[in-house]
Amino acid sequence: MDLSAFPRVSLGTWPTPLEDAPRLAATLGAPPVLIKRDDVNGLGAGGNKLRKLEFLLGQAIEQGADTIITFGALQTNHGRQTAAACAKLGLRCELVLTAKVPMTGAAYERSGNVVLDHMFGANVHVCADADETVLAYEKVNHDKAVTLPVGGSNGLGTLGYVAAAVELVGQLNERGIDNATIVVPDGSGATAAGLALGTELLGWRGTVHAASVSHTAADAEQELRTLATDAAALLGEPAPELGHLTVTDDTIGPGYGVPTPEMWNVLKLFAETEGVILDPVYTGKAAVKFREIAPRSDVPVVFLHTGGLPGFYGYAPEAVAQF
Repeated sequence: MDLSAFPRVSLGTWPTPLEDAPRLAATLGAPPVLIKRDDVNGLGAGGNKLRKLEFLLGQAIEQGADTIITFGALQTNHGRQTAAACAKLGLRCELVLTAKVPMTGAAYERSGNVVLDHMFGANVHVCADADETVLAYEKVNHDKAVTLPVGGSNGLGTLGYVAAAVELVGQLNERGIDNATIVVPDGSGATAAGLALGTELLGWRGTVHAASVSHTAADAEQELRTLATDAAALLGEPAPELGHLTVTDDTIGPGYGVPTPEMWNVLKLFAETEGVILDPVYTGKAAVKFREIAPRSDVPVVFLHTGGLPGFYGYAPEAVAQF
């Protein structure tokens, strides 16, 4: 895998830590548990989108872009990290956001990622529906603007987590671990797709479990396979088999971004055993699946922490009621 052929900007501090979680493992009665801390990068309060943006913005700058347009829900982590990256690189950032999550109130609508978007200098366009989204996009699009997909998830963005797979497998090898289960949240798809593709290309023995937070397992798996195939084509590789990939959807609950009692419970579990904060949208729901998988595993289990801490504050009233 030669990723050096792709234009790339430096946004993160790599490698991110791979931390032991012994108290969490002991509480679950599980084999060794490790947490891959992709949440701890400094730029824009960190998160998994930085790996994708290194490739996406590298290409955009090579194309002469002066403006980046992207989309997401009101509390989008991708939008916040894109805004921060644009601030660092001197690019104009236009965030076209839709109120598609059934959450209301001052905390959700004005705090968390929303306030950070404004602090990073992004122009934020909040749209009520698809028609408003189209109008807002047409208003800000121009010939030096580059549009990024939701979550930064396309073939090029997927390469960010192909690189992460190389990094993570190297860290596991240093610990003498040649077989493990990686549990990863799956939203727009490129994070899990890149991990699955990268580990397959490396010939790694372990498995990847993608816990969908928004789509049915069938739709999510189809999306993952499409993204992995697109990324493989960029690398000059054939379509991957992904026989080591499992996708589930049974921890979504009522819908994307909607809290569940199980999610709050596992947020408390990670916090009180390891001092690690998860978010209610992505890592919290994936951790519910992790809590189910880990005690049954006969190999180490790695939880990929994709970040999202600022979004936690959008759910502060609900969190206060729980804890």
